[in-house]
Amino acid sequence: MNIKALRAFSLTLSEGSLTGASRVMHLSEPAISRLISSLEGELRLQLFSREGRRLTPTEEGLEFYREASRILDNLNEIPRIAADLRAGRKPSLRVVTMPRIAPALVSPAIAAYAAQIKDAQISVDVRARREAGKWLAGRSYDLGIGALPVDHPDIRVAPLLQARALAVVPKGHTLAARSEITAADMADWPLIGLMPGLLMREQLDDFFRSAGKEPSYRLEVAALQLAVHLAGDAAGLTVADALTVSILETKNVDLRPIAPTRWMSFGILYPKRGQVSDEALAFAECLMDRAHQLALAEPENFTVEARVPA
Repeated sequence: MNIKALRAFSLTLSEGSLTGASRVMHLSEPAISRLISSLEGELRLQLFSREGRRLTPTEEGLEFYREASRILDNLNEIPRIAADLRAGRKPSLRVVTMPRIAPALVSPAIAAYAAQIKDAQISVDVRARREAGKWLAGRSYDLGIGALPVDHPDIRVAPLLQARALAVVPKGHTLAARSEITAADMADWPLIGLMPGLLMREQLDDFFRSAGKEPSYRLEVAALQLAVHLAGDAAGLTVADALTVSILETKNVDLRPIAPTRWMSFGILYPKRGQVSDEALAFAECLMDRAHQLALAEPENFTVEARVPA
């Protein structure tokens, strides 16, 4: 694979034009165009449709861009990795976490771990759920933390915490007067959903369909945090887990348990091959401590399922 061609393709999309890519790479526009054409030939994919000098990404091109950008992000880390090695810096703990649980669960655990082990070198990465599993299975990290279930042949899961599912409605909304909110209660109001393919979207779809309702989403967003903020701005109703909303500003929303009760599960993920390091086990203990803190503070919203693998 021609890395320069891959970079030319990625920059043409991220910069918005051949001109932008040529400026960043210090190459002429025809040279950038030739690199992209060679990449298309190598991949046997049409990444752009061409109208004169104008390039418009195809559907396949956009999907490839999402994956290629992730690869290039990691290639761009190589100079930093080399510099760290020359300076004698090497992370003793490498963690990957999924975005929505990083602030409420992972950040306090990292702080506790760093306080216990003064000379710890810690690397924390945040990746989407579908990406985190790939990198963890490749042993790029010592452990991961994310929403369950995670089904990957090279990953083993240790359940950690369950968070109650909550209906999120604008402050003062008619449904806020209820102690619990059902799918039938929500179905006739504008709904905010996650993008198709995301775990929380699948869980939300199942919530409505189990009640015989087919959800119709007024808005679809890529992050649960944004869905909660949109509910606060009266754009619609949504469902979130107590872990996500615990660190968000909720003055503009009312939170009510959904009925029947549902729980969202979170766990610690380990590469199946190889022994779990002492550092990873020590950090897992910090995660469990944090899970117990949440359950003690809000027993109605959290239950602990923690266990450390042998």
